[in-house]
Amino acid sequence: MQEKYPTQVYSEIGELEGVIIHTPGPEVENMTPENAERALYSDILNLSVASREFNQLKGVLDKVTRTFEVKDLLSDVLKNEKVKENLLDKICKYEMAECIKPFLLALDEMELSRQLIEGVVMQKKNLTSFLSKDRFALRPLHNFFYTRDASISVYDNVFIGKMKSPVRLRESLIMEAIFDFHPLFNTKTINPFNLSSEASKISIEGGDILVARHDIVLVGIGPRTSSQGVDFILDQLKEKNEHQHIVVQELPDTPESFIHLDMVFTLLDMDKCMIYDPVIMKMNKYQTVHIYAAGGKVKIIREEENLPTALRNLGMDLKPIFCGGSSDPWFQEREQWHSGANFFAVGPGKVIGYARNAKTIEELHKNGLEVIKASDVIKGKVNIKEYDKYVVTMDGSELPRGGGGARCMTMPVRRKHVHW
Repeated sequence: MQEKYPTQVYSEIGELEGVIIHTPGPEVENMTPENAERALYSDILNLSVASREFNQLKGVLDKVTRTFEVKDLLSDVLKNEKVKENLLDKICKYEMAECIKPFLLALDEMELSRQLIEGVVMQKKNLTSFLSKDRFALRPLHNFFYTRDASISVYDNVFIGKMKSPVRLRESLIMEAIFDFHPLFNTKTINPFNLSSEASKISIEGGDILVARHDIVLVGIGPRTSSQGVDFILDQLKEKNEHQHIVVQELPDTPESFIHLDMVFTLLDMDKCMIYDPVIMKMNKYQTVHIYAAGGKVKIIREEENLPTALRNLGMDLKPIFCGGSSDPWFQEREQWHSGANFFAVGPGKVIGYARNAKTIEELHKNGLEVIKASDVIKGKVNIKEYDKYVVTMDGSELPRGGGGARCMTMPVRRKHVHW
């Protein structure tokens, strides 16, 4: 009998027990400079290089936890004919591709899983399709290796992302089907599409949601997550929990490197966080708001000085570590652009990030984290289980150009509890 994985994420740093990833495939290269912007990219990626870099992340994760691949999970749920037909109904309806549903239904589960991710090539069978400039009847999911956004583990439930851009909607539909129907997972999904009369105003993406503690959730609002999205999350959590804090951080609309909260703030340890100083700590127009709900009602909503101060007031006294170092704004800006604040914790004080952000890695080392190369972990030269605190550095020349780091590329389903 397969071990079940009930959703359990009560912190960002608890020891990792299960994580969903998607190794980038041909969908990344099924893009041209002309359509890159539509796909939410500013450039096109080299798959062979991106794959080598991603395999370092996967190789390290395989050493410390159980990893699940989206394509495999999707293939499993597509074996159920009812699930298969229901999912295709939704996808074809939303993407106005009902005409290809019979073709998709005839595919076996592995081939269908592949095409739903890599794209369904348009068959030129009539004049309309012949004249179409589109290569695909269903476009490739260029962004799916950023598994963080389409589904979000919060406590023992999974919120389904209400993506800002329609180009990513299929990712959310796929993840909802996986969590609703895969026998490995035992959870309840919460989907704004199904539960809110104002779904059109709601946008929620996982890069903006951080579970700080069993009673504290951090949410960024800006280019990808709306204030209505925060209100939806609040409504769900305040009914579920007797005491619930949500700390909201406004984000700049530009540049594109600020798209999510985890691009400027991530949690590293019980007493440390990574920050991009100009947005998080400096005096600026971007508000930090603390909301407290008890007994199903909002009791407090007030502005705070900044995120670390708000968390300190709630008993989480975190030392800020500066992305790009603490002395030179030039390096801070450069390294934030390449996901220098975006770290993924596999345990308290045990994180993964890009080696290219040298000033950031140096700051982590100064603060007690041993610097270990991902390649050394994978080759068995280093046993990271022998280290109490560390940062594993992975290569990142191509992946950061897609707009994300290690946290963006990982969707935890289960972590051990942290004893604060």
